[in-house]
Amino acid sequence: MSTRIYIGNLPQGFNPKEFDTFLKSVSDSIRFKAVLDKETKECRGFGFATANNEENADLLIQKLNGFEFNGSKLRVELSEKKDSASHKRNSGNLKKNKKRKDFKKIVHSDAPNLEAPDPRWAGELSKLKNLLANQKTPV
Repeated sequence: MSTRIYIGNLPQGFNPKEFDTFLKSVSDSIRFKAVLDKETKECRGFGFATANNEENADLLIQKLNGFEFNGSKLRVELSEKKDSASHKRNSGNLKKNKKRKDFKKIVHSDAPNLEAPDPRWAGELSKLKNLLANQKTPV
């Protein structure tokens, strides 16, 4: 089973190919992918490596955590699982195999026409209605 490893504090302007070669010197089974900025296409200062087993992952962490690479001390640790916050918009009772476009979109005209007032303001609204009903206007 493959193991993901977080590699942080990468120096600015580093060469990902050079770093990948450096990782291969530790173990041949390591693959590295830097996380790039969408606009500038430059490394954001961290990336993820994938080791084919836990022994290689532990070896990489032991050798590289705190290691100085091009003037920066690397931070190397096991990658944490993505938290549920990143999946909130896809959670709920939706099945994983359903695609987003398979669900019926609610358009303004499809929305039910509600006659009932908003329950948060129902009390205030009833008070206003009573005031208006009891108000007498000169004729």
